[in-house]
Amino acid sequence: MQAVRYAMIGFGGIAENRIAKEGFACDTARFKPLKQAVLVGATDVNAKRRRAAQALGLTWYRDAAAVLRDPSVDAVFVATNNLSHAELAQQALEAGKAVIVEKPLAPASREARMLVKLAQKKRLSLSVDHMMTHNVLNLKARELVAGGKLGTVNDACFHMQFAYGYDPAEAATWRCSNRTEMGGPIGDVASHCFYMAEFVLGSRIKAVRAAYFPKRMTIKVEDGALVQCDLENGMTCSALVSFCDARGGLGGTLSNLGYEIYGDAAVLRGYGTMFQLSGHAGEPFKLRLELDTFVRRQTFTVKKPANIYQGVIAEHAASVVVGRPLTGEEGLHNVLLCEAAHTSAQRGGKTVAVR
Repeated sequence: MQAVRYAMIGFGGIAENRIAKEGFACDTARFKPLKQAVLVGATDVNAKRRRAAQALGLTWYRDAAAVLRDPSVDAVFVATNNLSHAELAQQALEAGKAVIVEKPLAPASREARMLVKLAQKKRLSLSVDHMMTHNVLNLKARELVAGGKLGTVNDACFHMQFAYGYDPAEAATWRCSNRTEMGGPIGDVASHCFYMAEFVLGSRIKAVRAAYFPKRMTIKVEDGALVQCDLENGMTCSALVSFCDARGGLGGTLSNLGYEIYGDAAVLRGYGTMFQLSGHAGEPFKLRLELDTFVRRQTFTVKKPANIYQGVIAEHAASVVVGRPLTGEEGLHNVLLCEAAHTSAQRGGKTVAVR
């Protein structure tokens, strides 16, 4: 089979700059073409985005329906607003297209479950853009934990805390105004913490306990939350997320987007490893890991970057080429965890199991 031909449904700023230019290597000055995937077209409800798409050599489609009618398109990447993810992914699967969906897979678990079942019925590959698992330092962290370099690991903290929503324009965005669209720190960033915890620690989260931060912002969603997680392998970890906490300037904010993994022989700390960065030259923060054995400290940096969005796309394309569809179940599980965290917080922090 030739390279899988993708079209993007939704072509906003992140879709253009992260997914198209980086993920699909449309920025040919920086990236080599992917072996098994090529982006051929795009559409957006904002017709003014046409010029940006055509500047990258992409075919512009009038709407999503036009994309799905095109028999030359094998797969789609849905990068629209969260509330439309499920509907568009469903339409694409019913049209016989393999699908990647920007996080979340759907804003509610019932919709996510429907997509998983539909993809299975159609024997089509379905995945969600959990891109941070493809960061080379996060892969290294997983390797260090699995290899016993930390000794016995019994706790970890994954955190994404920053100031967002104090400005009225920010407060009006979906992130700060609409929980049903997965707005708020739990839906927006604890979701990243959940899949990253499972990836680095090598086990699924089976139960959560959560508490919202004291309210000091005027935004309609929670200001922040602490989510404690029980993993199937017996480990525990926590996710600490917020929109209410200033972290100095840009450097302080980006350095906070990371984790600490606690073992009885060492602690592993990640700085900037939970964001949209891959370690390319010119990025605003230099990613690093620090392995602290309490006697000496070893630092790991990115020597040879691997783009995190390319990792998601390459994995999906390979599944299409070899005929082993991705199930989308990871995306469903992530949505269930977010729902469970809200349920727990609303019940005073009681443990909520996730199956």
